[in-house]
Amino acid sequence: MEPKFEPRIEKVTINIGVGEAGERLEKAEKVLKLLTGRKPVKTLAKRTNKEFGIRKGMPIGCKVTLRKKEAEEFLRKAFGILNNRIPSYSFDDEGNFSFGIPDYTLFPDQKYDPEIGIFGMDVCVTLERIGYRVKRRKIRRRKIPDKHRVKREEAMEYIRRRFNVEVI
Repeated sequence: MEPKFEPRIEKVTINIGVGEAGERLEKAEKVLKLLTGRKPVKTLAKRTNKEFGIRKGMPIGCKVTLRKKEAEEFLRKAFGILNNRIPSYSFDDEGNFSFGIPDYTLFPDQKYDPEIGIFGMDVCVTLERIGYRVKRRKIRRRKIPDKHRVKREEAMEYIRRRFNVEVI
């Protein structure tokens, strides 16, 4: 039998969807820069929606991707906001999970700024094992077999142990 490799955090993506370009999007970018110290990337609309006044290719949000130590530090702060609890329905079958934070001022080092307003955000965490490079490399790219993928239960157990978070 093959040795089991423990899952690890591949990346943490923090996303703020504004739904429009302009001043609100700039404020959302400012919030992400305050929280992470990184320059956010604008996310673009994939399709046109006339009811909301959105055209394809129009910037409607922003996101920041964190990896390694930065990702773990951000997750510890975010779980602190959620009282170290996360619902089990936040996990998908691939072992990834997502949760929302209603207001950026809940972070310990942030204060409310009336110029910015209130912005919530989505936090998406991608878990993987050692060996996932096989699906991204350029030469001899392959699919990851089912037995090597991170399962939902494994992801829950990893988060319980690593971050001392209660999965409810």
